[in-house]
Amino acid sequence: MSILHRASGVLLFFAIPLFVYLLQQLLSGESGYVETRAMLSTPLMWLIGFLMFWALMHHLLAGIRYLLIDIHVGVRKPLYRYSAWVVMLAAPVLGLLLNWRLLP
Repeated sequence: MSILHRASGVLLFFAIPLFVYLLQQLLSGESGYVETRAMLSTPLMWLIGFLMFWALMHHLLAGIRYLLIDIHVGVRKPLYRYSAWVVMLAAPVLGLLLNWRLLP
């Protein structure tokens, strides 16, 4: 579980140039906005968006889980396994919902 939290953080870090490029395109004017919307509507960018939202949700949920473990909430065997499964199952679902609502 810890390695996935770290991997999602690394993935998000390396995606920063893509996010900056997309933001620059969006702010460049109306033509940049139209081009960016067209680029984001391709299946490849939809998949990349889903992976980024999945990584973001996993990193967020696992980070909250680790913060709770640090203050000794959920450190007993049934609870820490349950919370790990919640993170593993909720992250892709939330990523899919965010991708479906935010990307064209």
